[in-house]
Amino acid sequence: MSTDGVRADARRLWAYHRMGHTPRPCDVLIGLGSHDIGVAEAAAALYLRGLAPVVLFTGGNSPTTRQRMPRGEAVHFRDRARELGVPGEAILTERRASNTGENIVFSRSLLREAGIPVSSVLLVSKPYEERRAYATVGKRWPGVTVVSASAPVTYEGYAASIGDERLVIDMLVGTLHRLLVYPAKGFIVGMPVPEEVLAAFERLRRAGFTSRITA
Repeated sequence: MSTDGVRADARRLWAYHRMGHTPRPCDVLIGLGSHDIGVAEAAAALYLRGLAPVVLFTGGNSPTTRQRMPRGEAVHFRDRARELGVPGEAILTERRASNTGENIVFSRSLLREAGIPVSSVLLVSKPYEERRAYATVGKRWPGVTVVSASAPVTYEGYAASIGDERLVIDMLVGTLHRLLVYPAKGFIVGMPVPEEVLAAFERLRRAGFTSRITA
């Protein structure tokens, strides 16, 4: 594949992974832990717009964050949000989760224990995880209304911020693969995937962008 062809297909996957939801007021804002501190920054910006009274950051550590965030993803996200002006008393942290399913299940339990009724969630994730995060809530927390959000950034801008475009494409491919195989495992609800997105996924996979494909 040419470089232009690879980028065109990567943009197709990027566009599909974004849900296109307009952020609106919800009962709670949940920021999903990861290697990307930009999630905390996006969550802080949405809180400061008055879109939720409570922010919950969820995440312990994974192999990709253990060195970068030794105190745990939720703690590092909390600290970054406080630097940006979110008051500490508005932040809850869930520090055990090691995958997206646990992020949702443990957050739900923590909110219940805190006595916070939830019928709507403003869910903040990495840009290419919006759809999978949404599908995970559909399985793990059915009945709650979800608005899926992330940093307002383009594919090109995100790749530049990461500094490794190949890694970003690998992540786009890996996330799409999870959307395809996780419903059968009971991890997420199924999401329709347009034929042109499937075709782009297959071309990128054949081109070798496979390091983040799950077993």
